[in-house]
Amino acid sequence: MTPRQLTLALDLAGKFTAEDFLVAPSNAAVHATIESWPDWPAKNFLIVGPPGSGKSHLVAIWAERAGAPVYEAGSLTEELVAGLEPQSALAVENIDVPDCSENILFHLLNTGRERDLSLVLTASQQPGAAWPKLPDLASRLRQMPVGELQPPDDGLVRAVLVKLFDDRQLAVDAEVIDYVAKRMERSLGAARETVAALDEEALALGRRVTKPVAAAVLARLTSDVD
Repeated sequence: MTPRQLTLALDLAGKFTAEDFLVAPSNAAVHATIESWPDWPAKNFLIVGPPGSGKSHLVAIWAERAGAPVYEAGSLTEELVAGLEPQSALAVENIDVPDCSENILFHLLNTGRERDLSLVLTASQQPGAAWPKLPDLASRLRQMPVGELQPPDDGLVRAVLVKLFDDRQLAVDAEVIDYVAKRMERSLGAARETVAALDEEALALGRRVTKPVAAAVLARLTSDVD
């Protein structure tokens, strides 16, 4: 058995720039809307999609373009909303999480109308019977333009894996990438987690990323979820 080597934790977080976004059928329409800002018919835009579908990357692209801060919905406060400047821009992620105050979110949307704010919001689900509970908020969200992201297809998953390996300067054979793509969870977040784990394992073993290495890492990631 190859002795495991001491590894260093490197800051190799995913790049959330416009140049690094991979356009595919699952995200093309939403990406086109983000790219068309500020030429929007409405000031608000709600991005809906499952975890790992690219919502945060699209928000980061828009925030850079609009000069907008990005907040987690659970961190919103009445003071923050009250202090927003007229005609400013703001992005709020994960507005359907339990720790998001629906009253504060409704206040934000009202303030957006009053002060002509540009708002981009994200959620994992469309407004419906289960969420939100506040009727006025539900009505307001249903009036917003919505862009819906689909889970990434096979081509996008493979392209993301290739890019993530390249970002880490890892040479990985195409057959290994295909092996990983067919067996990992179908999300962009899972791709980042899987590549990071493969990089760490290969470095610790002093080996390339091979099928046996990939099989061991995927088995461990699956058992961690279970």
